[in-house]
Amino acid sequence: MSEDCKHIVRVVAAVIRSMNKDGEFVVFATERGYGDYKGWWEFPGGKIEEGETPQAALKREIMEELDTEISVGELIDTIEYDYPEFHLSMDCFWCEIVSGDLVLKEHEAARWLTKERLDDVDWLPADVTLIEKVRKML
Repeated sequence: MSEDCKHIVRVVAAVIRSMNKDGEFVVFATERGYGDYKGWWEFPGGKIEEGETPQAALKREIMEELDTEISVGELIDTIEYDYPEFHLSMDCFWCEIVSGDLVLKEHEAARWLTKERLDDVDWLPADVTLIEKVRKML
């Protein structure tokens, strides 16, 4: 398949930020529990449905996957990444928890990571490209 006719998948990712007991900012990372990339880590989120804004998609996905209501803040970046099977276009937003306990419904595991710990997990290739930006902004 040539590069220019590769299927484009539009997704959103939540970089959920919080403060830990030591007063450091931490971000929420999840381990995929299914599919070709099972066991890899990502910022939670999912596909944008027809007629949905990226922010609405993100709120819906986090409620579905983590049983948590979030507020969606500023756009960090839009990551464009070519996987072998498709081209990923991922809008990544800073998010905060409004209510809920981050219940893992689809993920194997989750961790709160400080900027010093961001390299402790095996990030999905597309998410790797966001890590340095997140580290600088934490």
